[in-house]
Amino acid sequence: QVQLVESGGGLVQIGGSLRLSCAASGRIGSSTVMVWFRQAPKKQRDLVAAITSAGTPYYVDSVKGRFTISRDNAKNTMYLQMNSLQPEDTGVYFCATTNAGRLTSTAMDYWGQGTQVTVSS
Repeated sequence: QVQLVESGGGLVQIGGSLRLSCAASGRIGSSTVMVWFRQAPKKQRDLVAAITSAGTPYYVDSVKGRFTISRDNAKNTMYLQMNSLQPEDTGVYFCATTNAGRLTSTAMDYWGQGTQVTVSS
């Protein structure tokens, strides 16, 4: 059993920055990929970024060059540094883990409760 707790969300102006954290408790294996999703109001939950235990990152095109994902395996914690935030980045950000080798929401094994990010003008 794995429990995931996100933190770091908040209200920020356009162009601002936030750093999200996802602390995991329980068994995180060497093949476990940690993932960030976000869900805007009335929209589906979309992939944002992912990182392997070796530190290999993956980003969706819309956040490349603005967001940086990282992971501290010793602390079982994943981070998402978000810079140059835009209104379309608004949503609830969820962290998740998977051993399935896929990055779809249905492939995730565990989910956090989410943290709200709001980018305002």
